[in-house]
Amino acid sequence: MANLRDIRNRIESIKNTRQITRAMKMVAAAKLRKAQNRIIATRPYAAKMNEVVARLIRNAADEHELLRKPDSVDNVLIIIIGSDRGLCGAFNNNLFKLVEKTIEAEYLQYKNDGTLSLVCIGQKAVKHFAKRNYRIAAGHPGFFDEVKFPQASGIMNSVITDFKTGKYDEIKLAYNEFKSVIAQERIVESVLPIDPRSLVGEEADADTYGGQKEYIYEPGVDEILKKMLPSHLNLQLWKAILESNAAEQGARMTAMDNATENANDLQEDLELEYNRARQSAITTEISEIISGAQALEKA
Repeated sequence: MANLRDIRNRIESIKNTRQITRAMKMVAAAKLRKAQNRIIATRPYAAKMNEVVARLIRNAADEHELLRKPDSVDNVLIIIIGSDRGLCGAFNNNLFKLVEKTIEAEYLQYKNDGTLSLVCIGQKAVKHFAKRNYRIAAGHPGFFDEVKFPQASGIMNSVITDFKTGKYDEIKLAYNEFKSVIAQERIVESVLPIDPRSLVGEEADADTYGGQKEYIYEPGVDEILKKMLPSHLNLQLWKAILESNAAEQGARMTAMDNATENANDLQEDLELEYNRARQSAITTEISEIISGAQALEKA
């Protein structure tokens, strides 16, 4: 049985750890509220953007280069949104496992041929895939230190340029979608070329108004669509980043809450062990005193 001093030291260590996990939980809760407000405010705008783009594509006379499917897929790019910090449970690992399964199922030959590239957002994503010998086209560690739209649009504009020049034929996006504090949904979706069928809102207009509405566009559908599609892609990445940020804070809040509860349970167990050891030591001392007194009486 461990001596009393060792048990006391362990109890103090657990108390200190519990203070840290409790403080981290409170910080994550504050950040979660801010991140949740941002994503809730962004979702309606993103949904309406999808509807507008879908309507423009439906009425366009020319096929935009971001909609055109290549004759063959020779190079693939996957944008992965992780986190910069840990202590958020299985938030990163679950997403990375899904990405690796997707690669094994659909893009294994591209990986072996060196035609699969990754854009990793977040320190954890960069480290994870760099250690596993994936080809990282661009890494963005420290991205979530200050989440700003210009940074996200810069990444997407670079990707759009690479797609237009033919550097990549297919581009996908992997991230955690925020559902609740304890739940995130891992998503791997196609970004480029844009699939009009993936855009929402086309059927909604027909169902709500009894048929397709007519619009007059100035300066013209094709000119507007040329401006809207890059904005739509920028918003798509921005929304995914906000979703991931909110999901990360929720996962960290849950993980720190569980760690605090585990610390409480462990402290109770150690205090019980300490009391037992202390009682045993007291009993031993009493027995020795009685034995000594009896020996003196006999003498």
